[in-house]
Parts: sequence; structure tokens; C-alpha cells
Amino acid sequence: MAISAGLLTPRMVLAAWPKAAFEATNVDDAVKGLFGSSSLAGSEQIKIKAPDIAENGAVVPITITTDISGAESISVIAEKNAQPLAASFVLGAGTEGYVSTRIKMGKTASVIAVVKAGGKLYSTGKEVKVTIGGCGG
Repeated sequence: MAISAGLLTPRMVLAAWPKAAFEATNVDDAVKGLFGSSSLAGSEQIKIKAPDIAENGAVVPITITTDISGAESISVIAEKNAQPLAASFVLGAGTEGYVSTRIKMGKTASVIAVVKAGGKLYSTGKEVKVTIGGCGG
């Protein structure tokens, strides 16, 4: 809508897209491409709700919540995918730390949630067993 109103041009929208992060082939490169650093601190204040067993890797429902104050973004990484960064959400000021989406997973792997807050990166993970791969498997 902002593009059609002339508030954003396609060039501005594409410039904001972290191409290197989404094209990365491993977790460290994806995190570094997105945030400029791959230094993650584990956190119990991040919760991942995902199935223990995903019968179809093409559609894996994921919900991430965090109680970390000042959360700026939440990203979802599927560790063993060819391009592990599945999604990244920028949160507005005062926004609740909650995202829900569906991702594709090629095979059994950890789903990693990365939360940026106060200039630091926090993460947690959950193993999801995939019985039918969704990324060409």
C-alpha cells in the first residue's frame, strides 16, 4: 500500500531486504548477515512453540514469544535448510514479543529463534523431527 501511494519506492523496499542473510548457507553466516555479528547468548526468556514431529516439512507452524524487554526483532532459523534463515520480523516500539508463522524444513533439525534487544542477540532452539521434507525432500 505504501508503495502504491508513493511513500516507498521499490528500490527503497529492496534496499532494506537483508539479501546476504537470506542467501547464507549456514547459521553463523545468516545471523552475521542479518545483525553484523554471530555472537548469540542463550536465553530462557524466549519460547518456541513448534510440533515435536512435523508430518510435512512444507508447512511447519512456529510461534515465538519473548519476555525480553525492548525486543527489536525476532528471527527464525531452520538449522539444516539449504538457506537456514526462514523469517525475520522487525518489531515496533512497545510491541509485544510475539510472532507466528509457518516455515519449510527440508529435514529434521533445530529451529532457532534469535531475538535482538538492547543491541544484544539472544537465542533458544527446539528440535523438530520432519517425516516428509518440504524443501525438495
